[in-house]
Amino acid sequence: MTPRVITAILIANRGEIASRVIRTCRKMGIKAIAVYSEADRHAPFVAQADEAVFLGGSAPSESYLDVEKIIAAAKRTGADAIHPGYGFLSENAAFATRCAREGIAFIGPHPEAIRAMGSKSEAKSLMKQAGVPVVPGYQGEDQSNERLVKEATAMGFPVLLKAAAGGGGKGMRIVHEAAGVQAAIDAAKREAKSAFGDDELIVEKYIASGRHIEFQIFGDQHGNAIHLLERECTIQRRYQKVIEESPSPVMGDDLRARMGEVAVNAAKALRYDNAGTVEFIYDDKTGDFYFLEVNTRLQVEHPVTEEVTGLDLVQLQIESAQGMPLRVKQEEVKGRGYAIECRLYAEDASNDFMPVTGTVERFSWPEVDGLRVETAIESGSAITVHYDPMIAKLVVWGDDRTTAQRRMAYVLRHLVCLGTTTNQAFLLKLLEHPEFQAGKYDTHFIRDRFDLASLQPTAEALHLASITAMLKGWQQREEGRTLLRSLPSGWRNSFYAHQQIGYTTSDEGWTLGYRFLGDRFEVLVGEARHEVMLRAVEGDVVRFEMDGLQHRMHVVERGNERFVQGERTGPLRLVEQERFPRKEAERVKGGYTAPIPSQVVKVLVIKGQQVKPGDGLLVLSSMKMESTVSAAEEGVVEEVYATEGSSVEAGTMLLKLST
Repeated sequence: MTPRVITAILIANRGEIASRVIRTCRKMGIKAIAVYSEADRHAPFVAQADEAVFLGGSAPSESYLDVEKIIAAAKRTGADAIHPGYGFLSENAAFATRCAREGIAFIGPHPEAIRAMGSKSEAKSLMKQAGVPVVPGYQGEDQSNERLVKEATAMGFPVLLKAAAGGGGKGMRIVHEAAGVQAAIDAAKREAKSAFGDDELIVEKYIASGRHIEFQIFGDQHGNAIHLLERECTIQRRYQKVIEESPSPVMGDDLRARMGEVAVNAAKALRYDNAGTVEFIYDDKTGDFYFLEVNTRLQVEHPVTEEVTGLDLVQLQIESAQGMPLRVKQEEVKGRGYAIECRLYAEDASNDFMPVTGTVERFSWPEVDGLRVETAIESGSAITVHYDPMIAKLVVWGDDRTTAQRRMAYVLRHLVCLGTTTNQAFLLKLLEHPEFQAGKYDTHFIRDRFDLASLQPTAEALHLASITAMLKGWQQREEGRTLLRSLPSGWRNSFYAHQQIGYTTSDEGWTLGYRFLGDRFEVLVGEARHEVMLRAVEGDVVRFEMDGLQHRMHVVERGNERFVQGERTGPLRLVEQERFPRKEAERVKGGYTAPIPSQVVKVLVIKGQQVKPGDGLLVLSSMKMESTVSAAEEGVVEEVYATEGSSVEAGTMLLKLST
C-alpha cells in the first residue's frame, strides 16, 4: 500500500479539541482549517487555525452537525482530510462513508467499525463472539415497554438502562426497584431519541461496586493492533467523567496484561485501523471485568495517555489515516510516571452539577512542572447554552501518583477562573479526599462518599472575599476623586460611624463596616474586628495584610457582582447590595421558572392536572444535559406557558400551580 500524503486537514469540531488538533497539524507541517458557528465567531481556536470557514447558526444542527456544510467547506479550502475530534460527527458511520466517497480521508476508523460499535447491542454481540467478557443483559429487537419491563424484572434489581446508540451518560438510568422501571424507560428513551435520533435501549445487570477502566487501542490499515495502557475513569457525576488518571490505582501487571489482551482482541475483531477506546467495568468485589463499549474516536481524556507514554495520539491518527503502519510495537509501550486529568466545568456542584452560562472575565493558571492545560477559553470568552460547559482539561504529570496529586491540588488552588460558577472548589475537595488519595473509590464515590456541604464557604473565606471587594472599590474611588482630595475617602463628621457595605451570596447576607485610619482600615464583619493594611491594587489583584497575615487576592467586577478568589477562599461570587436598591419583581406564588437558559424538551402535565410533590412537570435541556422540573408541593396545574421545542431564557415563567 502506498501511503497517501495529507497536506491540509479540516477540523470538523470546535473548542479545545480543535485547538489540540491544530497544534499537531502545525508540528507536522500540515495546514489546519477550522470551521465555526455564529457563537464561536470570535473563539480562540478560530484564530489559531491557518484558515477558517463560517458554517452558520449557533445550534449544532445548523453548523457542526451539518454534513453538507462540512463537506462543502473541505472542498472549498482544498482539505484532503477531515479530523472529526470527539462528539458531533466523530462516530457517524454515514459521515465517514461520505468522506470516502468524496475522496477525503476520514481521520478515524473505517465506517464498518464505527457502524458496528455505534449500536451497543450489536457491539455487545460482536464482542461476545470474539470471546470478550460482557455484562449479562438484554439487547433485542423487541423494544416494547412491556418487553423491557419484563426483562428488567426477570434480571433482578438494580438494573441499568442505557441507550444502544449513545454515550456520555445520555439515555442512561439506574433502576433500583420495580416501581420505577416504567418512568425510567420513558425518560431514557426520550433522552436517547433527542441525543442520538435512536431510542433503542439495552437492559443490563447493574454492578453496584465497580470501577470504570478503559484501554486506549490503536490500529493501522496493515492489520496491526496494540493497546497504549489503561486510564482509570471511575470518578464520575451524571455518568460523565470528572477525573481520569493513569495508571489505575488497582492495576497490577497481571490484570493489565489480561485486560490489555482482551482490548487488543476486540480491536482485531473489528479490523480496527485508528484510535479507539475499549471500556470495561471492573468489579472490585470479585476481580472480574466486563466489556462496556468501544468508543471509535479519540477520547476527551487522551492527554493522560500521551503524558505517560510520550506519544502524540493525534499524530498517530493522521499517520494511520495516511496508510502508514504503526511505528510502535506492543513491547515498546512503556508507562512513565503518573498522570491525572481534571475537567473544569461551568457548573454548580452544589445544585446537582447543573450547567451554568456566563462570561469568563479572568482566566489564568500557575506555572507548575508537569502541567498541561487543554482549553479554548480565554479571558472574555462566553459559556453559552449551545455547547458542552467544559472550560478546560487540566492535566498534570508526576514521577508517582502522590506527586501528581500534590501538583494538581496546587494548580486548583491557584488557577483563576472568575465570572461564572465552576466546579473548581469541588475538584480540589475531591483531590484532598483521603479515600481518593488512597485510590479507594468506585463509580458512586461522589454520590455516596463526598459531602457536597463541605463546599460551603467558611466565615474566614467570606470575610476575606468581602474585604477584598471593599478594598478594590475603595481604591477605585480614591483614584477617581477630583474634589476634596485632602480629606480621606469616606470621611464623615461622626468619626466613630463606620461606612457600611452589604454583601450577599446565594445562601446568606452580611454587612461589612470599615473606617480608614490614615494608614490602615478598621473592618467589622459580623462579630469580628480586623485590622487591614492595603499594600497594592494592580489590575484585578489586591494585596493586603489582615491581622498580620498577607493575602494576594483576585477580584473582577460585573455590575454589582464581585467575583473573588484567593488560596484561602477558592472562587466566590458576592453581590454588593445597592445603596438604593430597585424593587425586585414579585415572585409569582406557585410559579415555576427556568433555572438557566434551556430548551423545553417535553411538557409532562396539562392544565387542570393534579400533582403531588416530586411529580415531574417539564423536561428541560441545556448544554447537552437533560433535567426535570419537579413539583415542590401539592397542587393543580393552573396554567402552562411553555411549549415543547421552544427556547427559554433563565427566569422565564414555565407554568403555574394553584396550591
